[in-house]
Amino acid sequence: MSKKLILLIGAPGSGKTTDAKVVANECLAHITSYSLGEILKSEIDKGGKIGKIINDYVSKGELIPTSLTIDELCKTILNAPTDIVLIDGFPREIEHVKIFGDVINNLKRVELISVIEVRVSEATARERYFKNHNESEEVFAHAMKIYQDTIKEIEDYYDKQNILKVIDGERDLDVVVEDIKTYLKSLIPSSVEV
Repeated sequence: MSKKLILLIGAPGSGKTTDAKVVANECLAHITSYSLGEILKSEIDKGGKIGKIINDYVSKGELIPTSLTIDELCKTILNAPTDIVLIDGFPREIEHVKIFGDVINNLKRVELISVIEVRVSEATARERYFKNHNESEEVFAHAMKIYQDTIKEIEDYYDKQNILKVIDGERDLDVVVEDIKTYLKSLIPSSVEV
């Protein structure tokens, strides 16, 4: 049986990682949630050959090669304990989108059923980011610029496939999570228990 994949995207500080974790915790029997950052960090922590390569890029502040990122992502999705997998923080650039689309089409064991964008203003993103991250203004500005430079192309790509769903992330966490759960229930009725 193929894995059903949902991608959760949004600006740095949009709350997408928290949203994904809460949704997965509340629908534990059906959905497994992963963050791209956590997947890569876990590989670094293992200390193997792949982890060392990833760490070399991360420690220099460079982007990890797309092929390596997608390999790790696919391994994680295929090994997930549930048939429904929620990944947040991916894709981050249009190259990710196109190559990942080709890879999962060839895999035939993963079906991308939706891309949910948690949309917030830059002001909200900034406020939430600094509440949860001990980072400099430069780090936030750099992450936000990457997001803003690529999001329109990513939205257009998934919108053409009729799989983009935009959720208003400006509201309280519990309201956003309920919206996501309601949407998932309409998409995969078995994913959310009443």
